[in-house]
Amino acid sequence: MTPNFEIRWVATPGALDDACDALAGAEWLAVDTEFHRESTFFPIAALVQLYAGGDAVYMVDPRAVSASPALQVLLSASGPLKLLHASGEDLEVLESWAEVGVAPIADTQVAQSLLGTQASLGYQRLVEHWTGDVLPKEETRSDWLQRPLSDAQLQYAALDVVYLPRIWEAQRDALMREGRLAWLEEECARLCDANRRDVNADEHWYRRHRQLWRLEPRQLALYQSLTRWREGEVRRRDVPRGWLASDKVLFAIAMAMPRNRHQLAAVEGVRPTLIKHDGDALLEMVQAAAHLAEDALPRALPAPQSPAFKSRLKALKSVVNREAERLDIAPEVLANRRDLEALVMADLDGVPLSLPQGWRGTLLGDAFTQALADH
Repeated sequence: MTPNFEIRWVATPGALDDACDALAGAEWLAVDTEFHRESTFFPIAALVQLYAGGDAVYMVDPRAVSASPALQVLLSASGPLKLLHASGEDLEVLESWAEVGVAPIADTQVAQSLLGTQASLGYQRLVEHWTGDVLPKEETRSDWLQRPLSDAQLQYAALDVVYLPRIWEAQRDALMREGRLAWLEEECARLCDANRRDVNADEHWYRRHRQLWRLEPRQLALYQSLTRWREGEVRRRDVPRGWLASDKVLFAIAMAMPRNRHQLAAVEGVRPTLIKHDGDALLEMVQAAAHLAEDALPRALPAPQSPAFKSRLKALKSVVNREAERLDIAPEVLANRRDLEALVMADLDGVPLSLPQGWRGTLLGDAFTQALADH
Protein backbone atom coordinates (compact mmCIF):
# COMPACT_ATOMS: atom_id res chain seq x y z
CA MET A 1 0.00 0.00 0.00
CA THR A 2 1.39 3.39 -1.02
CA PRO A 3 2.34 5.49 2.04
CA ASN A 4 0.41 8.68 2.75
CA PHE A 5 2.50 11.83 2.85
CA GLU A 6 2.40 15.59 2.52
CA ILE A 7 4.97 17.41 0.38
CA ARG A 8 6.52 20.48 2.01
CA TRP A 9 8.45 22.76 -0.33
CA VAL A 10 11.59 24.30 1.20
CA ALA A 11 12.96 27.33 -0.64
CA THR A 12 13.78 29.85 2.12
CA PRO A 13 16.20 29.80 5.06
CA GLY A 14 13.27 29.92 7.47
CA ALA A 15 11.56 26.94 5.85
CA LEU A 16 14.84 25.02 5.95
CA ASP A 17 15.26 25.78 9.65
CA ASP A 18 11.73 24.51 10.30
CA ALA A 19 12.45 21.33 8.35
CA CYS A 20 15.67 20.68 10.23
CA ASP A 21 13.89 21.23 13.57
CA ALA A 22 11.29 18.66 12.56
CA LEU A 23 13.94 16.17 11.44
CA ALA A 24 16.26 16.61 14.42
CA GLY A 25 16.49 13.59 16.67
CA ALA A 26 15.33 11.15 13.99
CA GLU A 27 16.70 7.61 14.10
CA TRP A 28 17.24 7.64 10.35
CA LEU A 29 16.85 10.07 7.48
CA ALA A 30 15.85 8.89 4.00
CA VAL A 31 17.63 11.03 1.40
CA ASP A 32 17.59 11.36 -2.37
CA THR A 33 18.63 13.99 -4.90
CA GLU A 34 17.73 15.07 -8.40
CA PHE A 35 20.41 16.79 -10.45
CA HIS A 36 21.52 17.90 -13.90
CA ARG A 37 24.84 16.85 -15.44
CA GLU A 38 24.49 16.74 -19.22
CA SER A 39 26.75 19.71 -19.94
CA THR A 40 28.97 19.93 -16.83
CA PHE A 41 31.53 17.81 -15.03
CA PHE A 42 30.20 18.65 -11.58
CA PRO A 43 26.54 17.83 -10.94
CA ILE A 44 24.10 20.72 -10.54
CA ALA A 45 21.86 20.02 -7.55
CA ALA A 46 18.21 20.48 -8.53
CA LEU A 47 16.30 18.93 -5.60
CA VAL A 48 17.04 17.30 -2.24
CA GLN A 49 14.36 15.05 -0.73
CA LEU A 50 14.34 14.36 3.01
CA TYR A 51 12.04 12.02 4.94
CA ALA A 52 12.20 10.78 8.53
CA GLY A 53 8.85 9.04 8.83
CA GLY A 54 5.48 10.55 9.61
CA ASP A 55 3.50 12.33 6.93
CA ALA A 56 5.93 15.02 5.75
CA VAL A 57 8.39 14.77 2.86
CA TYR A 58 10.62 17.84 2.66
CA MET A 59 11.63 19.00 -0.81
CA VAL A 60 14.61 21.34 -0.53
CA ASP A 61 15.29 23.60 -3.51
CA PRO A 62 19.11 23.89 -3.63
CA ARG A 63 18.85 26.52 -6.34
CA ALA A 64 17.06 28.82 -3.92
CA VAL A 65 18.56 28.07 -0.52
CA SER A 66 22.01 27.13 0.77
CA ALA A 67 22.61 24.30 3.19
CA SER A 68 22.30 25.60 6.75
CA PRO A 69 24.49 24.52 9.69
CA ALA A 70 21.54 22.55 11.04
CA LEU A 71 21.21 20.61 7.78
CA GLN A 72 24.97 20.02 7.70
CA VAL A 73 24.69 18.43 11.13
CA LEU A 74 21.86 16.17 9.96
CA LEU A 75 23.89 15.02 6.95
CA SER A 76 27.16 14.59 8.84
CA ALA A 77 28.38 11.82 11.13
CA SER A 78 26.77 13.70 14.02
CA GLY A 79 23.34 13.13 12.50
CA PRO A 80 21.19 10.03 12.04
CA LEU A 81 21.79 7.12 9.70
CA LYS A 82 21.15 8.25 6.12
CA LEU A 83 19.16 5.85 3.93
CA LEU A 84 19.94 6.08 0.21
CA HIS A 85 19.65 3.92 -2.87
CA ALA A 86 22.60 3.68 -5.31
CA SER A 87 24.25 6.45 -3.35
CA GLY A 88 27.32 7.21 -5.48
CA GLU A 89 26.08 10.29 -7.35
CA ASP A 90 23.80 11.37 -4.51
CA LEU A 91 26.79 11.58 -2.17
CA GLU A 92 28.65 13.67 -4.72
CA VAL A 93 25.69 16.02 -5.17
CA LEU A 94 25.07 16.40 -1.44
CA GLU A 95 28.68 16.93 -0.47
CA SER A 96 29.18 19.48 -3.24
CA TRP A 97 26.06 21.45 -2.36
CA ALA A 98 26.01 21.07 1.42
CA GLU A 99 29.82 21.18 1.80
CA VAL A 100 29.82 18.39 4.36
CA GLY A 101 30.86 14.75 4.40
CA VAL A 102 27.72 12.61 4.41
CA ALA A 103 27.84 9.74 6.94
CA PRO A 104 26.87 7.23 8.14
CA ILE A 105 24.81 5.74 5.33
CA ALA A 106 22.93 2.56 4.48
CA ASP A 107 22.72 2.01 0.72
CA THR A 108 19.73 -0.21 -0.08
CA GLN A 109 21.16 -1.25 -3.45
CA VAL A 110 24.37 -2.45 -1.80
CA ALA A 111 22.35 -4.15 0.94
CA GLN A 112 20.32 -6.04 -1.65
CA SER A 113 23.48 -7.16 -3.46
CA LEU A 114 24.55 -8.90 -0.23
CA LEU A 115 21.22 -10.69 0.01
CA GLY A 116 20.66 -12.05 -3.49
CA THR A 117 22.09 -12.99 -6.84
CA GLN A 118 21.62 -9.58 -8.50
CA ALA A 119 24.44 -7.10 -8.02
CA SER A 120 22.57 -3.85 -8.77
CA LEU A 121 18.81 -3.99 -8.44
CA GLY A 122 17.08 -0.74 -9.40
CA TYR A 123 14.90 1.19 -6.95
CA GLN A 124 11.60 0.45 -8.66
CA ARG A 125 12.26 -3.27 -8.73
CA LEU A 126 13.46 -3.15 -5.14
CA VAL A 127 10.23 -1.48 -4.02
CA GLU A 128 8.20 -4.10 -5.85
CA HIS A 129 10.33 -6.90 -4.37
CA TRP A 130 9.85 -5.84 -0.75
CA THR A 131 6.40 -4.19 -0.82
CA GLY A 132 4.59 -5.38 -3.95
CA ASP A 133 3.91 -1.78 -5.01
CA VAL A 134 4.71 -0.66 -8.57
CA LEU A 135 6.13 2.85 -8.91
CA PRO A 136 5.50 5.17 -11.87
CA LYS A 137 8.36 5.68 -14.33
CA GLU A 138 7.13 8.67 -16.33
CA GLU A 139 9.38 11.28 -14.68
CA THR A 140 12.64 9.33 -14.88
CA ARG A 141 14.05 11.70 -17.53
CA SER A 142 12.36 14.80 -16.19
CA ASP A 143 13.80 18.33 -16.20
CA TRP A 144 14.40 18.87 -12.48
CA LEU A 145 15.75 22.39 -12.92
CA GLN A 146 12.40 23.76 -14.15
CA ARG A 147 10.29 25.76 -11.71
CA PRO A 148 7.70 25.19 -10.59
CA LEU A 149 7.94 21.41 -10.58
CA SER A 150 4.79 19.64 -11.67
CA ASP A 151 2.65 17.62 -9.28
CA ALA A 152 3.78 14.47 -11.07
CA GLN A 153 7.43 15.39 -10.52
CA LEU A 154 6.86 16.08 -6.84
CA GLN A 155 5.03 12.80 -6.34
CA TYR A 156 7.77 10.88 -8.17
CA ALA A 157 10.50 12.56 -6.11
CA ALA A 158 8.67 11.89 -2.85
CA LEU A 159 8.24 8.20 -3.65
CA ASP A 160 12.02 7.96 -4.03
CA VAL A 161 12.37 8.37 -0.26
CA VAL A 162 9.16 7.25 1.42
CA TYR A 163 9.76 3.57 0.65
CA LEU A 164 13.37 3.54 1.81
CA PRO A 165 12.58 2.98 5.53
CA ARG A 166 10.38 -0.07 4.83
CA ILE A 167 12.97 -1.56 2.50
CA TRP A 168 15.82 -0.86 4.92
CA GLU A 169 14.05 -2.43 7.90
CA ALA A 170 13.42 -5.62 5.92
CA GLN A 171 16.97 -5.70 4.57
CA ARG A 172 18.52 -5.02 7.97
CA ASP A 173 16.65 -7.93 9.53
CA ALA A 174 17.69 -10.23 6.67
CA LEU A 175 21.32 -9.13 6.87
CA MET A 176 21.37 -9.76 10.60
CA ARG A 177 19.98 -13.27 10.09
CA GLU A 178 22.71 -13.98 7.53
CA GLY A 179 25.46 -12.44 9.65
CA ARG A 180 26.20 -9.86 6.94
CA LEU A 181 25.20 -6.55 8.51
CA ALA A 182 28.85 -5.77 9.25
CA TRP A 183 29.61 -6.36 5.56
CA LEU A 184 27.13 -3.64 4.61
CA GLU A 185 28.50 -1.23 7.20
CA GLU A 186 31.98 -1.77 5.79
CA GLU A 187 30.79 -1.27 2.21
CA CYS A 188 28.93 1.93 3.06
CA ALA A 189 31.87 3.37 4.99
CA ARG A 190 34.05 2.64 1.96
CA LEU A 191 31.59 4.47 -0.31
CA CYS A 192 31.70 7.54 1.93
CA ASP A 193 35.49 7.49 2.10
CA ALA A 194 35.85 7.04 -1.67
CA ASN A 195 33.58 10.00 -2.33
CA ARG A 196 35.81 12.25 -0.22
CA ARG A 197 39.08 11.41 -1.93
CA ASP A 198 40.96 14.26 -3.60
CA VAL A 199 39.45 14.02 -7.07
CA ASN A 200 41.80 16.73 -8.28
CA ALA A 201 44.70 14.31 -7.80
CA ASP A 202 43.20 11.29 -9.54
CA GLU A 203 46.33 9.58 -10.84
CA HIS A 204 44.74 6.27 -11.68
CA TRP A 205 42.02 6.95 -14.26
CA TYR A 206 44.23 5.42 -16.96
CA ARG A 207 43.86 2.00 -15.32
CA ARG A 208 40.23 1.86 -16.39
CA HIS A 209 41.19 1.21 -20.02
CA ARG A 210 40.96 -2.45 -20.93
CA GLN A 211 43.59 -2.32 -23.71
CA LEU A 212 46.59 -1.00 -21.79
CA TRP A 213 48.54 -4.14 -22.63
CA ARG A 214 48.69 -2.95 -26.25
CA LEU A 215 50.85 0.04 -25.28
CA GLU A 216 54.62 0.03 -25.21
CA PRO A 217 56.14 1.52 -22.01
CA ARG A 218 56.67 4.93 -23.61
CA GLN A 219 53.13 4.99 -24.98
CA LEU A 220 51.80 3.93 -21.58
CA ALA A 221 53.68 6.79 -19.92
CA LEU A 222 52.07 9.17 -22.41
CA TYR A 223 48.59 7.76 -21.82
CA GLN A 224 49.06 8.25 -18.07
CA SER A 225 50.03 11.89 -18.68
CA LEU A 226 47.13 12.48 -21.06
CA THR A 227 44.50 11.14 -18.67
CA ARG A 228 46.02 13.02 -15.74
CA TRP A 229 45.90 16.24 -17.78
CA ARG A 230 42.32 15.56 -18.90
CA GLU A 231 41.12 14.87 -15.34
CA GLY A 232 42.49 18.21 -14.17
CA GLU A 233 41.15 20.16 -17.15
CA VAL A 234 37.56 18.86 -17.08
CA ARG A 235 37.33 19.86 -13.43
CA ARG A 236 38.85 23.27 -14.07
CA ARG A 237 36.58 23.91 -17.06
CA ASP A 238 33.57 22.07 -15.57
CA VAL A 239 32.80 20.11 -18.74
CA PRO A 240 32.12 16.39 -19.29
CA ARG A 241 35.14 14.26 -20.12
CA GLY A 242 33.84 13.44 -23.58
CA TRP A 243 33.49 17.13 -24.42
CA LEU A 244 37.22 17.56 -24.02
CA ALA A 245 38.62 14.19 -25.10
CA SER A 246 37.32 10.66 -24.57
CA ASP A 247 39.42 7.77 -23.32
CA LYS A 248 39.33 6.37 -26.86
CA VAL A 249 40.84 9.54 -28.34
CA LEU A 250 43.54 9.81 -25.68
CA PHE A 251 44.43 6.17 -26.19
CA ALA A 252 44.71 6.73 -29.95
CA ILE A 253 47.02 9.70 -29.35
CA ALA A 254 49.19 7.57 -27.07
CA MET A 255 49.38 4.84 -29.71
CA ALA A 256 50.34 7.28 -32.46
CA MET A 257 52.64 9.59 -30.44
CA PRO A 258 52.23 12.40 -33.02
CA ARG A 259 55.18 14.79 -33.39
CA ASN A 260 53.31 17.75 -34.88
CA ARG A 261 49.84 19.16 -35.45
CA HIS A 262 49.53 17.52 -38.85
CA GLN A 263 50.12 14.08 -37.33
CA LEU A 264 47.85 14.93 -34.41
CA ALA A 265 45.05 15.83 -36.82
CA ALA A 266 45.46 12.43 -38.50
CA VAL A 267 44.66 10.58 -35.25
CA GLU A 268 41.17 9.11 -35.44
CA GLY A 269 38.65 11.02 -33.33
CA VAL A 270 40.76 14.12 -32.75
CA ARG A 271 38.55 17.14 -33.44
CA PRO A 272 39.83 20.43 -34.89
CA THR A 273 38.71 22.25 -31.73
CA LEU A 274 40.91 19.99 -29.59
CA ILE A 275 43.91 20.80 -31.78
CA LYS A 276 43.12 24.52 -31.79
CA HIS A 277 42.74 24.89 -28.03
CA ASP A 278 44.92 22.09 -26.64
CA GLY A 279 47.19 20.94 -29.43
CA ASP A 280 50.30 22.52 -27.94
CA ALA A 281 49.67 20.95 -24.52
CA LEU A 282 49.10 17.52 -26.08
CA LEU A 283 52.26 17.69 -28.19
CA GLU A 284 54.29 18.83 -25.19
CA MET A 285 53.18 15.70 -23.35
CA VAL A 286 54.15 13.58 -26.35
CA GLN A 287 57.61 15.14 -26.36
CA ALA A 288 58.00 14.67 -22.62
CA ALA A 289 57.14 10.97 -22.90
CA ALA A 290 59.45 10.56 -25.90
CA HIS A 291 62.39 11.87 -23.88
CA LEU A 292 61.79 9.97 -20.63
CA ALA A 293 64.77 7.98 -19.44
CA GLU A 294 64.38 4.22 -19.79
CA ASP A 295 64.45 3.68 -16.03
CA ALA A 296 61.57 6.18 -15.60
CA LEU A 297 59.20 4.30 -17.91
CA PRO A 298 56.37 2.14 -16.54
CA ARG A 299 56.50 -1.60 -17.11
CA ALA A 300 54.75 -3.04 -20.14
CA LEU A 301 51.60 -4.91 -19.11
CA PRO A 302 51.08 -8.59 -19.92
CA ALA A 303 48.72 -9.48 -22.75
CA PRO A 304 45.46 -11.06 -21.52
CA GLN A 305 45.56 -13.53 -24.44
CA SER A 306 48.69 -15.22 -23.14
CA PRO A 307 48.28 -18.73 -21.66
CA ALA A 308 49.88 -17.59 -18.39
CA PHE A 309 47.36 -14.73 -18.05
CA LYS A 310 44.35 -16.81 -19.02
CA SER A 311 45.14 -19.69 -16.69
CA ARG A 312 45.61 -17.40 -13.69
CA LEU A 313 42.46 -15.44 -14.44
CA LYS A 314 40.48 -18.66 -14.77
CA ALA A 315 41.79 -19.87 -11.42
CA LEU A 316 40.77 -16.64 -9.67
CA LYS A 317 37.34 -16.73 -11.30
CA SER A 318 36.88 -20.26 -10.01
CA VAL A 319 37.60 -19.07 -6.47
CA VAL A 320 35.07 -16.25 -6.80
CA ASN A 321 32.36 -18.37 -8.42
CA ARG A 322 32.72 -21.09 -5.81
CA GLU A 323 32.41 -18.63 -2.93
CA ALA A 324 29.56 -16.73 -4.59
CA GLU A 325 27.62 -19.94 -5.07
CA ARG A 326 28.15 -20.84 -1.42
CA LEU A 327 26.90 -17.42 -0.29
CA ASP A 328 24.13 -17.23 -2.93
CA ILE A 329 25.24 -13.79 -4.17
CA ALA A 330 26.41 -12.49 -7.54
CA PRO A 331 30.12 -13.17 -8.24
CA GLU A 332 30.77 -9.53 -9.16
CA VAL A 333 29.79 -8.50 -5.63
CA LEU A 334 32.85 -10.37 -4.41
CA ALA A 335 35.25 -9.30 -7.18
CA ASN A 336 34.78 -7.88 -10.66
CA ARG A 337 36.85 -8.72 -13.71
CA ARG A 338 38.98 -5.58 -13.38
CA ASP A 339 39.96 -6.58 -9.83
CA LEU A 340 40.94 -10.06 -10.97
CA GLU A 341 42.90 -8.81 -13.97
CA ALA A 342 44.83 -6.43 -11.73
CA LEU A 343 45.81 -9.34 -9.48
CA VAL A 344 46.96 -11.41 -12.44
CA MET A 345 49.02 -8.54 -13.85
CA ALA A 346 50.67 -7.98 -10.47
CA ASP A 347 51.45 -11.66 -10.14
CA LEU A 348 52.98 -11.88 -13.62
CA ASP A 349 54.90 -8.68 -13.00
CA GLY A 350 56.32 -9.99 -9.72
CA VAL A 351 55.02 -7.10 -7.61
CA PRO A 352 53.12 -7.37 -4.30
CA LEU A 353 49.48 -8.34 -4.72
CA SER A 354 46.74 -5.88 -3.79
CA LEU A 355 44.54 -8.49 -2.20
CA PRO A 356 40.96 -7.63 -1.18
CA GLN A 357 40.52 -6.19 2.28
CA GLY A 358 37.89 -6.45 4.99
CA TRP A 359 35.22 -9.11 4.69
CA ARG A 360 36.23 -9.87 1.10
CA GLY A 361 39.78 -10.43 2.23
CA THR A 362 38.59 -12.87 4.89
CA LEU A 363 36.64 -14.84 2.30
CA LEU A 364 39.02 -14.66 -0.67
CA GLY A 365 42.52 -13.55 0.35
CA ASP A 366 44.08 -16.91 1.17
CA ALA A 367 42.31 -18.66 -1.70
CA PHE A 368 43.53 -16.05 -4.20
CA THR A 369 47.10 -16.35 -2.94
CA GLN A 370 46.98 -20.13 -3.18
CA ALA A 371 45.41 -20.11 -6.66
CA LEU A 372 48.17 -17.87 -8.00
CA ALA A 373 50.87 -19.86 -6.20
CA ASP A 374 49.62 -23.02 -7.90
CA HIS A 375 50.52 -21.41 -11.24
